Amino acid sequence: MKLIYTITILLFSTTTFASIFSVVPPDSTTNVVDKSTAIYLIEEGKTLFLKGQTKGALIKFREAANKDANSWKASYWIAQCHYALNNFGYALKYAKKSYSTNPEKVSDEIYCLLGETYHRLGNIDTALINYELAKEKLSKTRSRTLTVDLHIEECYFAKEQMKDSVKFKKTRLVGDINSGFDDYGVILTDDGKVIYFTSRRSNTTGGGVNPDDERYFEDVYKVTWDEETNEWTDITNKLGRINSNGFDALNYLSPDGLWAIMTLNSTMSDAKKTTRGSDLCEIKMSNKGVWNSPKIINNKSVNTSFFEGSATLTADGNTMYFVTDRKGEKSSTDIYVVHREGKKWGTAKPLPFTINTKGRETTPFITSDGRYLFFSSNGHVGLGGMDVYVVENLGDSWGEPINLGYGVNTVNNDTHFSIDLKTMMAFVSGFEIIGKKSSIDIYQIDMKGFSFPKQ
Repeated sequence: MKLIYTITILLFSTTTFASIFSVVPPDSTTNVVDKSTAIYLIEEGKTLFLKGQTKGALIKFREAANKDANSWKASYWIAQCHYALNNFGYALKYAKKSYSTNPEKVSDEIYCLLGETYHRLGNIDTALINYELAKEKLSKTRSRTLTVDLHIEECYFAKEQMKDSVKFKKTRLVGDINSGFDDYGVILTDDGKVIYFTSRRSNTTGGGVNPDDERYFEDVYKVTWDEETNEWTDITNKLGRINSNGFDALNYLSPDGLWAIMTLNSTMSDAKKTTRGSDLCEIKMSNKGVWNSPKIINNKSVNTSFFEGSATLTADGNTMYFVTDRKGEKSSTDIYVVHREGKKWGTAKPLPFTINTKGRETTPFITSDGRYLFFSSNGHVGLGGMDVYVVENLGDSWGEPINLGYGVNTVNNDTHFSIDLKTMMAFVSGFEIIGKKSSIDIYQIDMKGFSFPKQ
């Protein structure tokens, strides 16, 4: 009995000793604290992400990943941030990490994110596999919200388009015009020797950063063609009063180069008097060859408290098309048209729903004769992202929008299309993907031989 008693005491003592001094198990109080902190950081990050403050959100999600390396949510949201920042390589890296961390618990929306990322990187077949999985696993409502069916259509459309050889020669502009920042919105003038364009680079006027997307504000820049070097050079944003400390984008320049329409948004700047939102403004060249201060178009059907911008006009200056999100809850951004009545603008009206969709329509360009409207959209079936379409103005109605096809369009966003009907040289802005990151650059397209649709 003494022996049994002694062994019992020894076992109890050993167990007690081990319980006090053994290595802390995975479900310890310390790890619970870290996991709780990670959950809190993820919620903070999601709040910032929904506000459009993607870079700030990314910091929170990275902090969460450091606290809990086994959190699929941290990796998932890091991937979402990189996708929003157009860093598609990094988006794919972290989306795959999120799935592999916990394939049993990861959100089924991971398949849509993987599909979109592979899509943007041009891996159409793998994108299709993931889109089909998303459609299978997500509820019909969520699948519809994430436009999974449209993405699947885009993949099949892209595969069909990519079977054919590229019809038009597309080249990235060289010289001072493209940078590591976003560059877009070409306006060609002075017989093709001068380009105005918009950029969000670091030397923007005032050096300000938009607190929402945490990128530099827009400025209008000007470059000149150098016939010796065959490059765009002598870049400047010192253009009189055209640029402010906020968002500034030149949309249209009259044939004589003395009058223009621009978009101005100073709501996020330190200006004493700010716009209500993004407003369309008229601007004139002074006798000294310097741009005067922009004047907001005083028309309640043109400018509202919502976004208005991306104006394009016929050569006579009497018809203007522009973009607005005033009905954003129903149809994101739409294209509107307004006609000049004497010295004032009339009542702006939306284009028909055969052109506008529930998605985004943006960066319209009307030919000088008013017959053809080019625009970008993600609401019509395309190759992916925003594609460029053309539609014919039939006078009392409009034709059907036609996708410009592979070569002009890519599997990423293609916007700010414009064309010179005399030379048939066009410009478009799209993604330059370098490594795991990308930025928006300006490309020139030789479109000789392009056939305008006739309906």
